[in-house]
Amino acid sequence: MKEPPFSLRDATVAIVGLGLMGGSLAMALHAQNACRKILGVTRNPATRQAALSGAIVDAASADLTLAAEADVIILATPVRTILEQLPPIGAIAREGTIIMDLGSTKLETTRAMEGLPAHVEPIGGHPMCGKETFGFDAADADLYRNAVFVLTPLARTSTSTLAFAGSLAGTLGARPVVLDPARHDKIVAAISHLPFALAATLMRTADELARADDLLYVLAASGFRDTSRLAAGDTTMMLDILLTNHENVAAALRVYAHHLDELAELIDRQDETTLRAILQDAAMKRRKLF
Repeated sequence: MKEPPFSLRDATVAIVGLGLMGGSLAMALHAQNACRKILGVTRNPATRQAALSGAIVDAASADLTLAAEADVIILATPVRTILEQLPPIGAIAREGTIIMDLGSTKLETTRAMEGLPAHVEPIGGHPMCGKETFGFDAADADLYRNAVFVLTPLARTSTSTLAFAGSLAGTLGARPVVLDPARHDKIVAAISHLPFALAATLMRTADELARADDLLYVLAASGFRDTSRLAAGDTTMMLDILLTNHENVAAALRVYAHHLDELAELIDRQDETTLRAILQDAAMKRRKLF
């Protein structure tokens, strides 16, 4: 197999999906003049126009075939869309093209990448950053700065492609971390996907209680705002994440439910001693993290 002979500076980069992640990536590459050319693929005509008029991309199209001229193709769409796009992308990619995805789950995408033609170089990626807002209008050139950028190479991924992906992450101001896809999915289920599920459930619970008292949302302040923030995220993206990492997310939810049931029982019994110990332990561990 021909290994990528190019540097990022000399590369044409095609970004498929110009929402929050893809749009931010395009803006970051453009701001630093980091590559030779940026191509954008999106079905949204308003996004294409905005990216072109702001000179964020050099060319834009709704057609995946625009990516055929790229040295690097980065899929920044929801996970199940990535799975659908990989076969046609593999069919048009030139020899030595790097194909990377930015999906939030990695086991299914890297397994699908194994089926790509032998002449392309696949690698999985997941930048650990985001917002509760989404779409190109929410994109930010600094989104990736200081974030961990997980890389999940396949067995067939060459050392030069892994080095290229690490260099790309560094150019964005991120810190590359190499992980096994299965280990990645188990970790992010606990620290990324579970929090979204909890925020969505919090909103459902509050809304149910608000039906009995219309002052509930009037009194809601920063605590409720901060803990429910993730529920406002991109529904399609999060649904894809939950369904492509279902075993890990369901397991994490069951562990959480156990602790929640335990807490409810202690509160109901007014067991102040045990409650204090649990809350103090949680507070101490949270303060050490950040």
